[in-house]
Amino acid sequence: MIGGSDRDTQLASMERWADWAPAITREEYAARLGKARMLMAREGVCALVINAGSSLRYFTGVTWGQTERLVALLLPASGKPRIVCPAFERGSLEAELRIEADLLLWEEDEDPVRLLTDVLPKGGTVAIDPLLPFGQAGRIASAHGAAVDASPVIDGCRMYKSPAELALMQQAKAMTLDVHRAAARILAPGIRASEVIRFIDEAHREMGAGGSYFCAVQFGKATAYPHGLPIDQELEEDQIVLIDTGCRIEGYHSDITRTYAFGKVSDEERAVWDLEKAAQAAAFAAVRPGVPCEEIDGAARKVLEEAGLGPNYRLPGLPHRTGHGIGLAIHEPAYLVRGDRTPLAPGMCFSNEPMIVCPNRFGIRLEDHFFVTDEGAQWFTEPQPAIDQPFD
Repeated sequence: MIGGSDRDTQLASMERWADWAPAITREEYAARLGKARMLMAREGVCALVINAGSSLRYFTGVTWGQTERLVALLLPASGKPRIVCPAFERGSLEAELRIEADLLLWEEDEDPVRLLTDVLPKGGTVAIDPLLPFGQAGRIASAHGAAVDASPVIDGCRMYKSPAELALMQQAKAMTLDVHRAAARILAPGIRASEVIRFIDEAHREMGAGGSYFCAVQFGKATAYPHGLPIDQELEEDQIVLIDTGCRIEGYHSDITRTYAFGKVSDEERAVWDLEKAAQAAAFAAVRPGVPCEEIDGAARKVLEEAGLGPNYRLPGLPHRTGHGIGLAIHEPAYLVRGDRTPLAPGMCFSNEPMIVCPNRFGIRLEDHFFVTDEGAQWFTEPQPAIDQPFD
């Protein structure tokens, strides 16, 4: 149903998620370190340096983001991992740490980079997280003498989700789809985009997700801009509505877009919506283990180009990649885009969102996510059925 209900009624209907997916276990964290070491051996590196952020969370359970104070994991090829951390943060670190590690604690007047480089294994090559700040990475490389990008090791672990990760992502996406349903019910002429955004955040909180990770609400002409316009629109009768939002469960993301009619829309808008759905379906159907990522983008573009859109990134058409990897980061490798020849493999997770933009008029984006199986692809959430029916 689109419209016809007030926000308080809809918020009251949102309940904390009953079937909560289990958190990642200590055993799984240990297995991740083991796989990283296997990949380190393949890459010929003696140590791995991981910066604070989603990769640190992946390997240690520590949820901290990057700040000016260095917090990092040092994983040698053998021996106990080490965590570099400000001394005054020790208690907070130990409360989140899910691996066995020695702590390298530094005081505010000490140099944490030097503390780290002093304990790096001698000789060999160190692999450095590409998200470590340039200055710190440069000093580590200079002190050690040989350094490489750690992406093959990091991505070689994080791209392939375990059953536990898939369960957390499934929960996040199912919760967000329920929030989408509730948001559609509160739409009414004159409602502001900011009101819808606030409702979506509150609804995610009611379900236990801790609020929206992000939210975009666009009406009418603003849908022609993939990330919207910096204005607080008011919804009018007979407009296209585009809502893109997501949340996080134990750090794992959802990211779902629905585009639908509020009232009557033009025959052209309906035709473009149908074409968008066909492109999304073609991308999904092209997924097979071993197929390069770029071929999924190509499958979606072929549908659009045969209909006279594009080619390439020309508008009207698809102005960006067909999809992105997702997990502890909302956008992470690999990518469904020309030039990314990473072979698809079971456990990889992607968005599928080959948006069609008609400049200065409207845009249609349908976004659902899938994971790769031994046979092909499986949806986390079922795609939108029709322009007048955003949900099953």
